[in-house]
Amino acid sequence: MEQTLHELRLETLQVGALRMRVASQGSGPLVLLCHGFPESWYAWRHQLAALSAAGFRAVAPDMRGYGGTDAPPDAESYTMLHLVGDMVELVNVLGESEAVIVGHDWGAPVAWNAAMLRPDLFRAVVGMSVPFHPPAREDLLSALERQGVQTFYMQYFQTPGVAEREFEADPEATIRRVMFSMSGDGPDHVVAGILAPGTSFLDNTVDPETLPAWLSSEEIAYVAGEFARTGFRGGLNWYRSIRRSSELMAAWRGCVIRQPSLFFAGAEDDVLKFPGAQARIANLARVLPGLRGCHILDGAGHWIQRERSAEVSELLVAFLKGL
Repeated sequence: MEQTLHELRLETLQVGALRMRVASQGSGPLVLLCHGFPESWYAWRHQLAALSAAGFRAVAPDMRGYGGTDAPPDAESYTMLHLVGDMVELVNVLGESEAVIVGHDWGAPVAWNAAMLRPDLFRAVVGMSVPFHPPAREDLLSALERQGVQTFYMQYFQTPGVAEREFEADPEATIRRVMFSMSGDGPDHVVAGILAPGTSFLDNTVDPETLPAWLSSEEIAYVAGEFARTGFRGGLNWYRSIRRSSELMAAWRGCVIRQPSLFFAGAEDDVLKFPGAQARIANLARVLPGLRGCHILDGAGHWIQRERSAEVSELLVAFLKGL
């Protein structure tokens, strides 16, 4: 199945056991673009065009559990080894022997770990919003519990059905509120990611009176339409695999990434306010010996490749051409 829109091509490929929808544009060295939650390939449309114009083959899949890609029902099918394996197999299916891998939000850990596990295949890596941290002895959920935290949003996502019911009641309102509230145009949060006792995730967001220039009603409708069709369980299962992923990644505890690397984040990104995030950014040069830049963009929030699309694309192209 294939659809062409201008120079952009959407097709469904058999990638291992998954049927995966991918958007691709351009020709040249391969660059994979991995989205996060709650998004799709559409989050990368500005970079697809920019990378194509710069002489690269840019490919943005709907990740496992999202959009036009298969969504296995059980959380055990969403470990980091599954997610990295999808990207390894996608490179093979695309007929390439190497790629640069780029990831945002949940896509960033996929990109970081893909580069760490398969340096022979991924020659360089770019992470956005989530800094690299080598696999550790304690998973995030256990660390939060040990610190007495019980209402972090990732904990709220753990029980199947709870967040699904909330988000699926009105997918368009969910996407609109989440995109605006986590952007540089959204409200300030006293403690990022911490929900007040007895409240739901969306209680921690606001509905904008007007949309910022970077976020169109057409984009909201497209993304919400995808989730109205598929539901949110696939994306939420990524959070429900955190403990299992930590167990499976034990063999790589403390590993660094030596390939050329780059990091982006918005200065107003809530992720940078999470416990330990600033220490991880300060430690990037040690765990990423090939680091070629750490760009914290003033005024931008979590959706950096859309909020600052031109600046991110320009810096990304410069990094790629410098390899």
